[in-house]
Amino acid sequence: MAEIKAFPLVKLICGIISSKEGYFQRSEERLAELYGTVDSRSPRFDFDLTDYYEPQMGKALKRGFLSFDRLIDPNGLSGIKIRTNGLELEIRREFGEDRRIVNLDPGYITQAALIMATAKDFSHRIPLQNGIYGHLEFLFTRTGIRRLDWTYPDFANEGAQRYFVELRKRYRAQLKDA
Repeated sequence: MAEIKAFPLVKLICGIISSKEGYFQRSEERLAELYGTVDSRSPRFDFDLTDYYEPQMGKALKRGFLSFDRLIDPNGLSGIKIRTNGLELEIRREFGEDRRIVNLDPGYITQAALIMATAKDFSHRIPLQNGIYGHLEFLFTRTGIRRLDWTYPDFANEGAQRYFVELRKRYRAQLKDA
């Protein structure tokens, strides 16, 4: 019988989609209040490979990613997703907006993969708890990233992939120092 061990700590990340720099900044501030020091930020990428969020959020959307210095227990991902869903509403109210102005997508990096949290079920998603699913976004290989059939297009762009490869290096260094 195999010994059951605790999961290794993982690197918390959050994707942010929005149309205004002020919304990005406030989202980052609020996320840092909850999850600690932000230790990396990606460039902002045009979110133009789908119009999925336009009816809710308008046009000219951008996507950015950030990560946090403190490593977390992966068992907490569903609670983090539930909290970030609530945070979207809080930020909207802070700005006095009637519609959704930010989309917050938490996830984490392991040595092998990027896992994102979602409330939407699909065949390749694994139930975590409380209506939240784990979405395997892509795998890390020795030479880079292996995309999967369901990898979101904005995660597959070259700039985002470079960011995640570098972030994985940072995470691995954190594990060595721990």
